[in-house]
Amino acid sequence: MTFQPHTIIEPFRIKSVEPIRQTTRAERAAALEAAHYNLFLLRARDVLIDLLTDSGTGAMSSAQWAGMMRGDESYAGADSWYRFEDAVRRITGLTHVIPTHQGRAAERILFGATVSAGDIVPNNTHFDTTRANIEARGATALDLPIPEGRQPSLQHPFKGNMDVAALEHLLATDRARVPLVMMTVTNNSGGGQPVSLANLRAVRAVCRQYGVPLFLDACRFAENAWFIREREGDWAGRSPRDIAQAMFAEVDGATMSAKKDGMANIGGFLAMHDDDLARRCRDALILTEGFPTYGGLAGYDLEAIAVGLDEALDEDYLRYRIRSVAYLGDRLRQVGIPIMEPPGGHALYIDAAALLPHIPALEYPAWALSAALYLEGGVRSVEIGSVMFGQQPDGSERAASMELVRLAFPRRVYTQSHVDYLAEVLTYVHGRRDRIRGMRITSQPPALRHFSAHLAPIGGTLLAL
Repeated sequence: MTFQPHTIIEPFRIKSVEPIRQTTRAERAAALEAAHYNLFLLRARDVLIDLLTDSGTGAMSSAQWAGMMRGDESYAGADSWYRFEDAVRRITGLTHVIPTHQGRAAERILFGATVSAGDIVPNNTHFDTTRANIEARGATALDLPIPEGRQPSLQHPFKGNMDVAALEHLLATDRARVPLVMMTVTNNSGGGQPVSLANLRAVRAVCRQYGVPLFLDACRFAENAWFIREREGDWAGRSPRDIAQAMFAEVDGATMSAKKDGMANIGGFLAMHDDDLARRCRDALILTEGFPTYGGLAGYDLEAIAVGLDEALDEDYLRYRIRSVAYLGDRLRQVGIPIMEPPGGHALYIDAAALLPHIPALEYPAWALSAALYLEGGVRSVEIGSVMFGQQPDGSERAASMELVRLAFPRRVYTQSHVDYLAEVLTYVHGRRDRIRGMRITSQPPALRHFSAHLAPIGGTLLAL
């Protein structure tokens, strides 16, 4: 008999530690009020467990730090650039690699070169900066998830998939307005849900039929590859690298924030096959980011990403990461906390609409729940709901399709005891859920309001007495 442990152990040893400041509930209440109930506006030192994002918040490995020591800071043609380019090409197979300081810069450059006012850009589900960069061009960011992807409690192995029939209908009726199609892996706004290789290939076939380029938002390509390995029978047992290469083989280009599955604290890239599009994107890069062999990054950043892209595909790491999130999902199910099923890769998503049915969507139940988690346990999360997606380009407001609270796990940062503490906080807040009040916006910017809006509890206090 082979020993099968049930304990999840981190596949790394800790060489350096950073202290976490403990706070009282009274201190957190004061910090929350001073931040106008916007968790983005909190000081990081006032947060105990920070799950606001997994973007750029991970811990780098000894190999990455060693690589950074050889960073070549030459303005043009640095050795660090060539190592970075080689790492991206080995995984993606894409011809032209354009470095950027992070993913949203890659999006801005790509859409600036391809998207015009009145265009439509379909995606399985756009995330916030992708949508904002499209709308800033006067175009429409159109979400085409499968219907199962909008039902949090439903079990489906690939809820991140795109509705292929809806895409085909769009291209059949409005092809001239569609400059490109995007697929986000994993589908962050849809609950961190993966996309199957079969679905990606079906989307590719429709795009080829209508002559539309297909781009991958590849922030979490390694996690998506792991889900394909575990859930798509034809790929069982294949290496994450083989699966990732198969995914990239289906697309004409990709944007990526290397702050996710690049395992780095900053950086990203834009890559493609089209020679002319690459030329125009490089011209824009030089204007706003930097020379094409550094793109707004230091040489040591390029080195960290070159190493991190390979580390993200390590099977032991991926098994541990995906299982840690699923473990928290198991704990929450046991006490009846509704989550997006099945658990995602980089994050667990709580279904705030189901947890707080007494709060209407436009009183922002997911935002209220995230504030309560911070107040009671010092946990910082992020709302994926009507504050983030309810603001329309014309200034109107509408409810988002789902009200989710995302608990995004930084890579290689927290241990199993931190996850158990999270479960305790969530269980405690769940027991007081009937007391949580809705929120109202007191001030907001014209776009991406969730980053800086001010809010206040309806009735003056977050939890009713």
